[in-house]
Amino acid sequence: MSIQSSIRRKTAPDIRARKHGEPVVMLTSYHAHTAALVDQHCDVILVGDSLGNVMHGFETTVPVTLDMMILQGAAVMRGSKRALVVVDMPFGSYEASKEQAFNSAVRIMKETQCGAVKLEGGVRMAETIAFLSGRGIPVMGHIGLTPQSINTLGSFRAQGRNEIDWGPIEDDAKAVADAGAFSVVVEAVAEPLARKITETIAIPTIGIGASAACDGQVLVLEDMLGLSPRTPKFVRRYGDLGPAIEAAVERYAADVRSRAFPGPEHVYDMKKG
Repeated sequence: MSIQSSIRRKTAPDIRARKHGEPVVMLTSYHAHTAALVDQHCDVILVGDSLGNVMHGFETTVPVTLDMMILQGAAVMRGSKRALVVVDMPFGSYEASKEQAFNSAVRIMKETQCGAVKLEGGVRMAETIAFLSGRGIPVMGHIGLTPQSINTLGSFRAQGRNEIDWGPIEDDAKAVADAGAFSVVVEAVAEPLARKITETIAIPTIGIGASAACDGQVLVLEDMLGLSPRTPKFVRRYGDLGPAIEAAVERYAADVRSRAFPGPEHVYDMKKG
């Protein structure tokens, strides 16, 4: 007989049911300890391929590998208890074919035990989303600014700021929803368009640089805490830990150099007798 946890994790259907309900709270995490902190307050934890930027110092998310995502996804699952954990599928792990996407997603879900995967793209990925969803893999979509496509986009610029450009983005949103995704991230999309998409499609929209009308919001944790050297316009800082951490390191270095650390309370005496 199996032993069931007394704490039930949120699931993809739970998030799907939040359409036009209480806003979905979502943050990124890549480590067990930060996952434990945000888990108390978030509905969804995203193990984003943004780990390439904030952990490894890459300029883009393109170099991130499937093994990197699995390693950090497993850590986040160990640190969290309540939130739905969604793991990004990195560039090159799903675009070649729906079969490639299935094999990559199966690895992610088996090796991390996460509850869902996320992939970028709208109309072009609809067949893949349907293929995965139909085979027991919950999929979160991602439209608007898609960072994995930076080499074709040319820059990280907001999408849909001219109404003439709305059509393809609306088509992407509809395609993702119709294909069976349980929710969709809408990134760096003009506010009126993000609002319209939220009102039009049947699945929850998770905004990042989109609209307060979205069904939820997501930010990169390091951006929100002031740990990233550059933050996009759409980030509100809820902390400024960078200077505090630097000051702590400076004090530590000074204590080591002056031999003020370690003190008697930080070292071990011989056992008596």
